[in-house]
Parts: sequence; C-alpha cells; structure tokens
Amino acid sequence: MSHDDLRHAGFKERTRVEAARERLLDRVTPHDRTERVPLASADGRTLATTVSAPNPVPGYDRAAMDGYAVRAEDTFGASDRSPNLLRAGEEIGPDTAVRVHTGSELPAGADAVVMIEQVSEVRDELEVSDAVAEGENVGPVGEDVSEGQTLYEPGHRVRPSDLGLLKSVGLTEVEVRERPTVAVVPTGEELVQSDPAPGEVIETNALTVSRFVDRWGGRPTYREIVTDDPEALRAAIQRDLTKDLIVTTGGSSVGERDLIPEVVSEIGEVLVHGVALKPGHPVALGIVEDTPVLMLPGYPVACIVNAVQFLRPALKRAGGMPCEDHPTTEARLERKIRSEPGIRTFARVKLDRAGGDGDETTARPTRVSGSGVLSSVALADGWVVVPEDREGIAEGETIAVEDWEWSA
Repeated sequence: MSHDDLRHAGFKERTRVEAARERLLDRVTPHDRTERVPLASADGRTLATTVSAPNPVPGYDRAAMDGYAVRAEDTFGASDRSPNLLRAGEEIGPDTAVRVHTGSELPAGADAVVMIEQVSEVRDELEVSDAVAEGENVGPVGEDVSEGQTLYEPGHRVRPSDLGLLKSVGLTEVEVRERPTVAVVPTGEELVQSDPAPGEVIETNALTVSRFVDRWGGRPTYREIVTDDPEALRAAIQRDLTKDLIVTTGGSSVGERDLIPEVVSEIGEVLVHGVALKPGHPVALGIVEDTPVLMLPGYPVACIVNAVQFLRPALKRAGGMPCEDHPTTEARLERKIRSEPGIRTFARVKLDRAGGDGDETTARPTRVSGSGVLSSVALADGWVVVPEDREGIAEGETIAVEDWEWSA
C-alpha cells in the first residue's frame, strides 16, 4: 500500500512485531570495524577476537596460608602429642622452615605450608603438630589461570570482573568492535529545544533515543530539529547515510505532516509501515542505500516502545553485540489489564515490592493507552507485555514486569 493510500485508509493492516523486526534485521549488516582500547575503557564493549592468557596466574608457587614453608617430608608423623621439631631459618633445608604469609612466594626447596595455628615457637625451635602433604596450602603456578588458556570468545560483552581477570594475566588493552554509529534526527515544525510558545513542544524524543543508543553500545549523533519539509527531510537522511543506522522521531504516521515514510520510499524502500503494537503502531522501518532508517512515532511513550522493540536489536546486530533479554520481576497483578487481540500491548506498571518474609511483590497498572504521557513511562517501574493471542490479563495473575530501561 502506498503512503497516499495509507493516508486515506489508515492502518487497517498492521505487521506483527516479530515479522516487522525480522524484516528489519534481515537488512542490518554487522560492520567489521574494530579498535584496540585500554582496559579502563573496555567495560561494556564487545570483544572482536579470542582473548587468551599470555601469562599464568599466579606466576609463581605461592603460600595459600599464613604459616611456615617446609619440606612436607619433614612433617611426616607430627601430631599434637608428638610434634616434629624444626628450625626457623631464611632458607629451606632439612628440618628447616621459613616463615611465609598468604600470597608470598614459596621459598626454593619448599613444597608445602604448615598453617601458623599448627606451629608453636619454643625457644629456638618450632613444634609442628600437624603433618602436611606435598602441595598442601600451596597455590601452584597457573592455579587461577594457566598460560595460553582461552578466556573469552569474540562477541563477549566485557564486564568489570572481566577487566580484573584480563589485567591479572598481564593485558593492558583488548581489541573490541567499534560502537555502531547512529544518527538521531528529531523532526517536526512544532519542536523547540526550550522556552516553547503556545503550539510549540520541547523536543525530548531524540534526546531520549540518543541516550538509549549510548547505553545500548552505540555512538549517537543527536542532530538539530528538522522541519516538516520534504526537501529538508530528504537532505537530513542523505547526510547521514554513512552511519550504521538512522533514526527519525516524529512524522511517521499518515497525517498531512507525516512526511518521513514518503520521503524514504522516494529515495529508498519502506519495509514496514504500521505495526501491531500499542502504544506506537505508526512506526515505519525502511532502507536507503543499504542504511536502515527507523522512523519512530512522535508521541514519547510510543517512541520509547518502538526504540526498545526495533532500534535496540538493530543496533546490537549492527555492532555484532549480543542482544540479551531484559531482566524481569515477578509480581501479582493488582487489577486487570485490558488489551486488544492481535495487538502486542505494553502496559506500564508501578511495583509495590515485598517488604518482608512471605510478602509478595504486586504490580499496579498505570496506563495502557496515553502514548503522549511521558511521565507515565518515566515514573513507571517497568511494563507488562501482553502478547497478541491474549485479550488482557486478569487481576491476581502472576506476571513478569520487564525492566526495559536496563542499560545492557
């Protein structure tokens, strides 16, 4: 159906969410750009290569306990009733022990450590009341990580604990995939950045989306507002065709001022226009010269819903990054959520978290409709996804509240 036809007929037919996402992702090509970054800058980045340990950890045999390093054979037969007598010295020799601390290097010639609790100092001698076996209370070379051990595969998202491990094996930098580049273009002649006059609206959508791009591992460029003019919109899209993705906000529906889908269809291809989700069905997805263009609705909540459903997976695909599921909180629904069959609905909720043993977490719906009420999503604790095959969710049912604003 052409854009003119849609203007007259509206969105009588809408593409299912999964089908729309699949059409988009089929046209997103992961880039192959990589860069080497210091470990301090690698948190949250995606590894581009296999990482192996150049050095073992520990790099030496070390004492695992405070005590005395010994030759194990010199402690054989020792007990509380009949302790073995050793000498304290600076070097290991027959019947000679050397004082060590947890983590210190095991002296040459020693093969075990007697815990300090099992040794009594009696004048110039040491009474050892416990026999130890060879290797006991000793951390051998490579106990933590062996030399050459594979630590991480390509595609692994680096976590803070990974950074510690990478540093411990002697690495100072790693090769990661470059962050995919995303142009975020706010559109609408009514938009201003501040001090709105009657009939004007402060631009928030593109700011929000650009921050999501950063959180999701991309490198956003937050563009100036583009007015509702075909030539200006065309120029704005063509300017950013070197980016991995282009996102526009506003102007994606079928009204007289909703020009973005028409512009994209003239210079490229519209893959989807109208998706069976609420809020936010007037989303459009397209491609111009191999660059995916995501045309998000102008209502703030609809914009956010579609950014999470389409931009996030497209961004992850472009950057070769894993797209993990959002964490959820199990809760009991305080009152019924209504939804339309065939439409995937995102109902915003507030959580009343469990206060003690036996208490359960409950979810109170705030809004299902009202895609222009930004506070309804900004002040929510998450949303409940009602699938297309259900006509609402009954009061008292246990549901999963999705933390869609999770940063990964």
